[in-house]
Amino acid sequence: MATKHVDALEARLGVRLLHRTTRRLTLTEAGREYLAACERILADVAEAEASAAEGRAHPRGLLRVSAPNALGQREVMPLLPAFLALHPDLQVEMSLNDRFVDLAAEGFDMAIRIGALSGASLIARKLAPARMLVCAAPAYLARAGRPETTADLARHACLGYTLPEPASAYRWLFGARGEIVAPIAPRLLSNNGEALRAAAVAGAGLVYLPSFIVGEDLAAGRLACVGLDAPPAELDGVYAVTPPGRLPQAKTRALIAFLADAWASPPWERARR
Repeated sequence: MATKHVDALEARLGVRLLHRTTRRLTLTEAGREYLAACERILADVAEAEASAAEGRAHPRGLLRVSAPNALGQREVMPLLPAFLALHPDLQVEMSLNDRFVDLAAEGFDMAIRIGALSGASLIARKLAPARMLVCAAPAYLARAGRPETTADLARHACLGYTLPEPASAYRWLFGARGEIVAPIAPRLLSNNGEALRAAAVAGAGLVYLPSFIVGEDLAAGRLACVGLDAPPAELDGVYAVTPPGRLPQAKTRALIAFLADAWASPPWERARR
């Protein structure tokens, strides 16, 4: 069988690798060069496998993470210095963008996402709860009154969020499945939640945003929650997701575990209701 394999290899290469006699086999010049090249390749493979195995056991290298703008700026970036201090062999690249990224195609190790996940092939772990809240500055509520029903929203100054689509700025969804639609007529619109939060704090009107964006302002009294006759739409939570088809490396597992521990009692959920 070995002879057949060598014969097939020589036929494919078009050179003789071995001198054959009835008593012995010796390498030709081409055979010696080919053997040396193969040994170098096998050594490189062994080194790559050892490096990969070490990478699975010890967090090291570049960790590429995608996260939404507001959550990334407010809640992820402030935690990274402590995380990097724990893992000196790690480098983190954070991409903050509200765009839905393709992890595998764009080379991300993981993403932090909010709400119900699409794409059943993704490997996901829930890191923390999050909820939508209607709120406004106390000065605005004193001036315009406090709405009591979703129908009341139509007569209020509401701030429109144009993501994920421009039409979403003209309606707010309530109920566990978003089945209750409340039309609004915003005079101020933005595709950035932080911008809308700042406008709400300044008294521009009512805003409907995730708790991790408005939690700090609620705790400080700069915003106040508004309860209506329908519950806010379910956000489902904050998740870490990794590409399908492979187990996360040690560097990815380390950040997921770190965030889960840091958000075991998330600061945005301690806000005053």
